[in-house]
Amino acid sequence: MKIVTWNIQWGLGCDGRIDLARIVRTAKELGDADVFCFQEISSGFAAHDGGEDQPAIIASLLPGYRPIFRPAVEKLDENGRLQVFGNMILSRLPVLQIISHMLPWPATPCKSMQRQALEILVESSFGALRVITTHLEYHSEIHREAQIGYLRTIHEEGEKRSQIGFEDRSEGSYRTMPRPVGTVICGDFNLGPDEKLHRDIQEPYARGVPRLLDAWTVAHGRTPHAPTTGVADFKQWPQGPHCRDYFFVTENLTERVAQVQVDVETTASDHQPLMLELK
Repeated sequence: MKIVTWNIQWGLGCDGRIDLARIVRTAKELGDADVFCFQEISSGFAAHDGGEDQPAIIASLLPGYRPIFRPAVEKLDENGRLQVFGNMILSRLPVLQIISHMLPWPATPCKSMQRQALEILVESSFGALRVITTHLEYHSEIHREAQIGYLRTIHEEGEKRSQIGFEDRSEGSYRTMPRPVGTVICGDFNLGPDEKLHRDIQEPYARGVPRLLDAWTVAHGRTPHAPTTGVADFKQWPQGPHCRDYFFVTENLTERVAQVQVDVETTASDHQPLMLELK
C-alpha cells in the first residue's frame, strides 16, 4: 500500500504557474499511490485559484479515486460567493468513514487561520487503516503546540473508541466501523525534526494506545530527513532546503514500513511530495 502526501500550494510552482495537472502527474510519478493526501486546496479565493474549483479539477484528474475535500477555512466574499481552503484525500481503496477535525485556533496576536485534520478509514489488504492528513499553523509555535496536542487526542480517542465492545451492524448512523490495524498521520507540520514538538507528537501514551513514530526514522534510522521544502523557492524559504512534512505511523505499523521516499527534484510546488509504502 502506498500513500503520497504533498502541500501543493494550490498548484503554484516555483516558476509562478498554477498547474494542477502537473501536480497530479508529478505525484503519480513518485508512486502508484492508493491514497493521495494534498494540502492547500483552494476554491473561491481568486488570488490562489483564479476562480476555479480546485477540488473538482483534482478529482477529474484522478478518475478511479474517491475524492474527499474538507475545508479548514470557509468564508463568503463581498458578493456572497463561497471561499474554501483546506485538505483533500483521494483514495482508490474503499473508504469506510470520513471525519473532519477542526484543530485548536488559539486567540493569540499573530497572523493565523483555522486549521483542520481530515481523517478517513480505508479498507486495505491488511485491515482497516486510519489515514489523517493535516496542515498546521505556520506563524505561531503556540498554535502548533495546541494543534499537535489535539492530534494526539484524536489518535488516542480513536484508539479507545475502537476498543469498546459495543457493535452496531445496522445500516443506520450508529453503525460501528471495523477496528483499525493502525494509524498514519501525514502532512505539513511546519516544524523541524530537531524541534521539541517533533518529539512531543511521538511521546508514549498510557497503556493500550500505540505511540506515533516518525516513519522516516523508522525507515532510515539516523539518516537526516530529506528536505521537503526550500529546495527551489528561496524567496519564501531563505533558509534553504529543510524538512517540515512528515508521515507518522503507529508503532504497530513499523514492521510494515517498507520505504519513505521524497521527490527532492520537482519544483511544481514550494514543498516536495513524500511517499510511504506499507507492506
